[in-house]
Amino acid sequence: MKRREFMGLIGGAVASLPRAARAQPAARLPTIGFLGASSASAQSEWTAAFVQRLRELGWIEGRNIAIEYRWAEGRNERFAEVAAEFVQLKVDVIVTDGGAAVAAKKVTSVTPIVFAVSADPLGTGLVASLARPGGNVTGSTVQAPDLAGKRLGLLREAFPGLQRLAILVNPNYPAAVLEAGEAEAAAQKLGIEVVRGDIRRVDDIAPAIAGIQGRADGLYVCTDSFANSNRALINASALAARLPTMHGFRESARAGGLMSYGANFPALFRRAGEFVDNILRGAKPGDLPVEQPTQFNLVLNLKTAKTLGLEIPPTLLARADEVIE
Repeated sequence: MKRREFMGLIGGAVASLPRAARAQPAARLPTIGFLGASSASAQSEWTAAFVQRLRELGWIEGRNIAIEYRWAEGRNERFAEVAAEFVQLKVDVIVTDGGAAVAAKKVTSVTPIVFAVSADPLGTGLVASLARPGGNVTGSTVQAPDLAGKRLGLLREAFPGLQRLAILVNPNYPAAVLEAGEAEAAAQKLGIEVVRGDIRRVDDIAPAIAGIQGRADGLYVCTDSFANSNRALINASALAARLPTMHGFRESARAGGLMSYGANFPALFRRAGEFVDNILRGAKPGDLPVEQPTQFNLVLNLKTAKTLGLEIPPTLLARADEVIE
């Protein structure tokens, strides 16, 4: 058979195939929209924990799942914008933390949303109940009114001379405002005077802490993504003002804060991976109960304590989950 005849036969055979068989597009991978309230660097450990748990469950990024990452950089106004983008991209599930879940739910009541951590899912209307969330949202909550009192008690144990407390809070984040109120109430029970510093922008941080200097013995930093994104600046300013700090994120103690006490966030993000796995396999978010953390970490920074001239009591050191030297 001549080459021209052979090629003609092949061409005719291809032409006779159904159109779907001739042009099979690559199958779309299930896609996660990951909306980080802070920055990629600030949340690197949390994100790694999430991705690792997905791998353990059989979801490998780039092979059988895709992840679209977006970072709000501590700017709450970015939440709705990113959530709308994810809806347009038709992602299969949105993963959030901080206050981003509330904004995402306002954008979509259809796309499943998993909050790796939320301060108050009931109070903000994210879920109908913890046991049966309903709707398209579920995840883990750190809602615990006694956490602020626990943190303050630990700070005073590290620094028994604490008589005047400054509370640093982002008024634009409702959960941080709630925490500030709980910290103030706890301080009043202990007979500790309270002053407050508000931070809405990066430019507010150094002046707010400088204004506290001389009016407080210690600094309580309310837990939110803006403070987390700017933890290095907060701690540097606090050290310059000779103020021992208490944080909710262990990363903040690692970044120069005196101490932190709070939920183990990498563990919460690992759990978020499990929520996502359930949803991608057919579970409805509204049927997955909201969970509360079981792991809490106390972190002490002895390098910072030495800089401030503080000696951490041995009994407190013995209870620490992590000591930075």
